[in-house]
Amino acid sequence: MFDAASSPGQNRRPLPPAQSPANGVPGPRTPMSAQKGAAQADRPGKQRDAFFDNAKYLAIVLVAMGHSWEPLKGDSRILEGLYTVVYCFHMPAFIIISGYFSRSFDMRPDRLKRLITGVLVPYVVFETAYPLFKNLVTGSHEGISLLDPWYLTWFLCALFVWRLTTPIWKLVRHPLPVAIGIAMLASVAPSIGDDLDLQRVLQFLPYFVLGLVLEPEHFQRVRRRAVRIAAVPVFAAALLVGWWAVPRMNTAWFFHRDAAQDLAAPWWSGPVMVLALMACSLVLTACFFAWVPGRRTWFTTLGAGTLYGYLLHGFLVKFADYRGWFDHASLHRPLGEILVTVLAAAAVTLLCTRPVQHVFRFAMEPKMEWAFRQDAATLAREREKKERRPERASVSA
Repeated sequence: MFDAASSPGQNRRPLPPAQSPANGVPGPRTPMSAQKGAAQADRPGKQRDAFFDNAKYLAIVLVAMGHSWEPLKGDSRILEGLYTVVYCFHMPAFIIISGYFSRSFDMRPDRLKRLITGVLVPYVVFETAYPLFKNLVTGSHEGISLLDPWYLTWFLCALFVWRLTTPIWKLVRHPLPVAIGIAMLASVAPSIGDDLDLQRVLQFLPYFVLGLVLEPEHFQRVRRRAVRIAAVPVFAAALLVGWWAVPRMNTAWFFHRDAAQDLAAPWWSGPVMVLALMACSLVLTACFFAWVPGRRTWFTTLGAGTLYGYLLHGFLVKFADYRGWFDHASLHRPLGEILVTVLAAAAVTLLCTRPVQHVFRFAMEPKMEWAFRQDAATLAREREKKERRPERASVSA
């Protein structure tokens, strides 16, 4: 982590560390056990936590299943009730995890580079690819607009905005109430429009901010045995409420992409629904986390490829939709719905695997070193390392 000490007789002072400690990283006098715990929490890229990889994989499976149910749910009240329950918590869970792993984000050049190559570039690529894919399959003439997120790309747009604002939320004294207030105001402002899907960006913002303020012990609390047991009746009650609400509630509320007035509801219902849905979402998300295994499983490694599964499964769902495969009468029966669900889960699982990651890494995680300047401090450190190698070799000889 730090540069090696200079050799005897070398008067030049060593360069400063490559990076300043992020929030939560212990100082030099922190006990070794605490340093290890903080390193695991704040540097997930080097020490992955099986629980979070499991949670990401299971959440992305629910996302794919929900998308496959959308063309079928109109003929089944049970399926639409299940769809409502899943949509109440699957994206909030995924966004909370995204916020949790954004806690150390700052405006440091290397982190900005990763944000650009890992979020902005995939947004541009898939925002272009989806309309072109539709034109190719259907023969239509869908236009390309980087300001109007298409299908699944809204999440990349939102994640880019959320992560850029992370330093601001670290400065705010009470970030979560402020984020909830912003979401409530957005729900009564239809003038926000569709550019960059800002309604979703603002209405889902509290979940991201919640992830920023959560600590590892919060996840430990919801994984206790008592919570796992309590989650069973909670989910059972949620399914009953979802079934009851099918003819009584507009499921568009769960998408968070419209203001109350756009849903033909009075303006005051927007803030009320933001609070009500957030309460329901957090309860179900806690129950979901309670059931996520904390040990390594056969799907743990797939958690590292959930962005691949998320963006690529959309092509499969849309292709089936464009070709009219969902119109087959057999798929609108219970066995057909189960078959579609299993196929969706299997497809997104395959899309999260390492071979798929290897093939599509050029679009999801491009290196793009040619596009960025190397800062002077990094260049100086590299020169110093090269200069020290001959000295170390001579000493060892």
